[in-house]
Amino acid sequence: MKDHQLKALIQVAESGSIRAAARAMNLSQSALTKALRELEEDVGAELLRRSYKGIGFTPAGDALLVRARLAQATLDKAREEIRQLRGGAGARIAIALTPLVAATILPPILTEFRRVQPDAALSLEEGLLTYVLPGLLEGRLDFAVALASPSDLPHEIVFEPLVQAHAVPTGRLGHPLAHARSWDELKDASWVLNLTDGSLGNHLLRWLASQGIEAPKNIVRCSSLTLMLELMRRTDYIGFGPTALLSDSLFAVGLQQFEVAPVPGPMTLGILSLRGVPLGSSAQVLARLFARRLRK
Repeated sequence: MKDHQLKALIQVAESGSIRAAARAMNLSQSALTKALRELEEDVGAELLRRSYKGIGFTPAGDALLVRARLAQATLDKAREEIRQLRGGAGARIAIALTPLVAATILPPILTEFRRVQPDAALSLEEGLLTYVLPGLLEGRLDFAVALASPSDLPHEIVFEPLVQAHAVPTGRLGHPLAHARSWDELKDASWVLNLTDGSLGNHLLRWLASQGIEAPKNIVRCSSLTLMLELMRRTDYIGFGPTALLSDSLFAVGLQQFEVAPVPGPMTLGILSLRGVPLGSSAQVLARLFARRLRK
């Protein structure tokens, strides 16, 4: 496999066609097609399907595309490290954070990070596992600080557990069910939950099933924290929120915890990174800041 062949494969995925990919790479269509055919011969498998609908990837093509993106991202990070060592431009770091971290410890960490890495370009994303895992596997993210269960993670992901995160039912101030003390009192309520893999909402439903407790019937699925909060603050929808966030005076405006018992055990908050791929020096500094602050 050669670098230009992998770049051709990635560009076809991003452009959606051979013609557009060739234009983006300043190549002729025949040159780009030749690179792709040589790549297919090298791996011994068909990577692309060509039809009247356009270009599609075979299962082998999808698998190679993930690794090709990771390889290119790793090489880009190596180039950045070398530029830094030679006094060039600052590093670029891309991370994903769960809202629990963003609303509590991120501000002081960024202040400290900027003191030691003033020139680093930092990109932040929301830390839902449905985004985090592909981002790590394809090299778009350096690391993530998120809620996760190690048993649910693929082998390629390393998880460094740091702290336990507890969560409780949550609703608006003055909610008619705010004085509920049992799950039975809440089963007919309207809920808004994030039910993506690794989410608190998913954790809640799995726990309810394990306890033989009837799950809520009326659930709005929502992966946007902003939309969830608006529904919870402005309507009688109930959410399931981390107690650490609900203790924050700014975040918890208009919300209150419900004192229902029992409640699910905590989820683990930690740092996720790609196995076998070392973090760049600037990303290491930032990851250590998160780890030290969370362990406190």
